[in-house]
Amino acid sequence: MAGSSAGGYRIGIDVGGTNTDAVVLDERLAVVASVKRPTTTDTGDGVAAAIDAVLEASGIDPSLVTHAMLGTTHCTNAIVERRGLGRVGILRLGAPATTAVPPLEGWPDDLRRAIGEHAFLVSGGYEVDGRVLAPLDEDEVREACRRMRGEVDAVAVVGVFSPIDERQEERVAEIVVEELGVPVSRSARIGSLGLLERENATVLNAALMRTLKQMATGFVAALQVRGIEATPYFGQNDGTLMQLEYALEFPVLTIGCGPTNSIRGAAHLSGASDALVVDIGGTTTDIGVLVDGFPRQSAHAVEVGGIRTNFRMPDVLSVGLGGGTIVRAEPSDSGSRIALGPDSVGYRLPEEALAFGGSTLTATDVALAVGGVRIDGIEAPSVDPGQGRAAWAAIRELLEDSIDRMKPNAAPVPVILVGGGSIIAPDELDGVGTLIRPDHFGAANAVGAALGEVAGQIEKIYRLAGAHADRRASREDASAEALERARLAGADPATVEVVAIEELPVAYSDGQAVLIRARAVGRLAA
Repeated sequence: MAGSSAGGYRIGIDVGGTNTDAVVLDERLAVVASVKRPTTTDTGDGVAAAIDAVLEASGIDPSLVTHAMLGTTHCTNAIVERRGLGRVGILRLGAPATTAVPPLEGWPDDLRRAIGEHAFLVSGGYEVDGRVLAPLDEDEVREACRRMRGEVDAVAVVGVFSPIDERQEERVAEIVVEELGVPVSRSARIGSLGLLERENATVLNAALMRTLKQMATGFVAALQVRGIEATPYFGQNDGTLMQLEYALEFPVLTIGCGPTNSIRGAAHLSGASDALVVDIGGTTTDIGVLVDGFPRQSAHAVEVGGIRTNFRMPDVLSVGLGGGTIVRAEPSDSGSRIALGPDSVGYRLPEEALAFGGSTLTATDVALAVGGVRIDGIEAPSVDPGQGRAAWAAIRELLEDSIDRMKPNAAPVPVILVGGGSIIAPDELDGVGTLIRPDHFGAANAVGAALGEVAGQIEKIYRLAGAHADRRASREDASAEALERARLAGADPATVEVVAIEELPVAYSDGQAVLIRARAVGRLAA
């Protein structure tokens, strides 16, 4: 499905910590132009500058752009920096069974303060076998809503074992809308079984609803001012896209989309479907695994901003090595040793690196000094030869060790190098079969953001009794829901197909419950 297009030109934008990259793809998904612009404090300014630059570089009429895609770390940064988050009300349907561990347990104090502490435990929930744990008390829910009125921007509704039966969560969501009129984040649609991790992901999703809406408003305005009447999409963390309305309902799915955009872009630019992707930016190196053209998903719970969650995330290893990584010689028992980072000059590389007239030795300076790379118009800086060779060897060793950690076995693997900082990587690395540097490697993340697949995924518990006693019927039901989610995310219904389905036993159950994961993928709706 990777070569498909809905016609017309499309703009892909990826906002990173150092640079904002933009590309224009034609109807065949070939790269027409790619640009880099510094990421700004107000990310919207950097996005607007990148759009202007890529339109000028491509020479196309803005009215011919039919789709615009944005991959952004805006939501991730909001959580990490505790800034710009909405106030969240939490309704856990689990009293009296779950009172021992209240909502937000283990959260950092500053993050609790950022979202406000409006948490209520009310009657409700299910047993793991689908029996009612406690009946829902609607009057109790309405009273909790009255106590939150005017104090929250969104509400997270979390039921014990709600992925098995969503009816209580659905009813509570209806009451919240009636009483408060604010957006609702329902846990059964976001995470899997574990209560606390699913609750955390649901609360973060609610906190990010206002955050992403502000970003989306600026993005849409930037397009309209330039005469681009394109359908806006956001990248999500499985390497696919979602329409603006879907993204506003599930903003937590944008977390992790940066590395996945690079992995998808690397696959498209190189033509490879199975490889390791090494994305070297200005500050970090992200290594992911490409399987059948898509990023491999992590099988473990993921921490976001110090919060343990269980929604899907890419399996990515991040290390502190980039083009702007600061290189130091530190004293050691044997005389001195080279220390790489982990700090970086980041977007200040053109001012602070030795090669650009600055006073800081960076990884880019080392690569230039030893002849590992050449940059047009830039002379190699003067670096002590011994120090340069030692730093170059340290860069190579760190990359090789990191690649070994992500390899499935000891055999050499193909590696695709992307990202603007990948110029610091040696041409040969131990343990690597083929080293691929595709054209437009510096903008692979923006290319990945612009590719046309839209996906829907469902994780649901089925009781092998009653209406879903037949395993085939359970799988068909999960597939149908995945297809519907892909359609809601913006896929053309005529092109959507189920590409993966798996069935897993549910721990601590009587053997009559299964977890079914289904994933559907389709092309962009025209």
